[in-house]
Amino acid sequence: MGQAPRALQPSLSERHFFGAELRRRRERADLSQARLGSMIRFSADLIRRVETADRFPSREFVEACDKALAADGALMRLLPLLEKTRNKEGEPSGGHAGVTKLLPAYSAQPSGKSEMVVRVPFQPGVLDRAALDWLNAPSGPLLSMHARLGSSDQVCDEDLFSAETALEMFRQLDHTHGAGRIHAQVQRYVEDELNRLLANSPASEAIGRRLYTLAAGFFELCGYQAVDTGAHGLAQRRYLRALRLTQAADDRLYGSYLLAVNIGHLALHCGHPEPALRMALTAVRGGESLATPAVKAGLHAVVARSHARLGREGECLSHLDIAERQLARSRPEDEPTWIRYFTSAYLADEMAHCFHDLGRPQQTQQHLGDAFAALSPTHVRRLAIDTALLASSLAVAGRIDEACVAAREAVDHAAKTASHRCLQRVVEVQADLEPYRCELEVRELGEYVRHQLPLAAV
Repeated sequence: MGQAPRALQPSLSERHFFGAELRRRRERADLSQARLGSMIRFSADLIRRVETADRFPSREFVEACDKALAADGALMRLLPLLEKTRNKEGEPSGGHAGVTKLLPAYSAQPSGKSEMVVRVPFQPGVLDRAALDWLNAPSGPLLSMHARLGSSDQVCDEDLFSAETALEMFRQLDHTHGAGRIHAQVQRYVEDELNRLLANSPASEAIGRRLYTLAAGFFELCGYQAVDTGAHGLAQRRYLRALRLTQAADDRLYGSYLLAVNIGHLALHCGHPEPALRMALTAVRGGESLATPAVKAGLHAVVARSHARLGREGECLSHLDIAERQLARSRPEDEPTWIRYFTSAYLADEMAHCFHDLGRPQQTQQHLGDAFAALSPTHVRRLAIDTALLASSLAVAGRIDEACVAAREAVDHAAKTASHRCLQRVVEVQADLEPYRCELEVRELGEYVRHQLPLAAV
């Protein structure tokens, strides 16, 4: 009996994604590795190694597979995700090693234009009209169906499967590495592959809805990455485009999430709690009747965060209680894929931020402990932010030695990412420790930051 093929994890790296896509298309064509190898004049062993992410494919190999599997350029369009992962001195062994080789190259690109984008201001006054338009939007999808049925340029289920897999991969890489290292990849994919899909007509109304929801997911990710690189005005524009795409798809549930969790959080991040509260409450009003338990928990967590920032402890605690009860009812398999990250660890993180804003360090530390216990070690950016928050909470409580130890750990996490948010939190920790700047531990922490994370040095 033949050995079962190794299970693939497309979101692990670009190479795993390509290998999974090649295997899927080969099996769909009902071809063995040996048969495909004879068709393209490459060995079956090479095909096996590419499919299992043990080998980086050459351009010639990808071209031959694309032609033999009648992929119509779909495999070739993945080359931009692959071509810079090759080690100039030889192929890396696979997995995250290849990704690590790729990522610094993008952060080193000339940034003149991007610096101009970073200076585009966040405009809270725009949000109320966008929220009102969303709340009062007529039901029903706004789809382009002008292409004739069966046309070769129509968007089909297979196109969407590939793009959805790419989006999941990008989300995982973003969690691990931060936006500064992968935003160029995501932007290139949006400009090439996603825009190609949006330019064509969907094969059916169901595929059209799915396409626009997928596009909203990409622009949500682009917006989150803009926040993570300090470009708050750009983030606002991307989030609002994602919101409009959910209206085109008639996906009110995802729209409510974008309005509260993305746009509301952005307003909080930029120091505007009142607009954040209005966005979150509008999302609750317009989407809660459709919301699953995890989505309800996410919406009410942002309402609670906004009340905490405004110093309204009673209202904050009331909405945190709703969020806790709703998340306890949630079953991941019944939730939309875009909310499944919102686990007990993420709710604990939201609660910790609430109590920090309310000036209650003991409760902040308690909920951060819950977050750390459940948080995946691959979510390095979240670990950095939460560890920095722990350090700030300890500083507020006067536990300076412990605060400095936690701050060093936060610096270590942040140094593994390219995240403006991580840098900002490390700067905030140092500000919280400023009253104790003459203490030896605080002075040594400052030196450690200058050595390990110079961009966050104050």
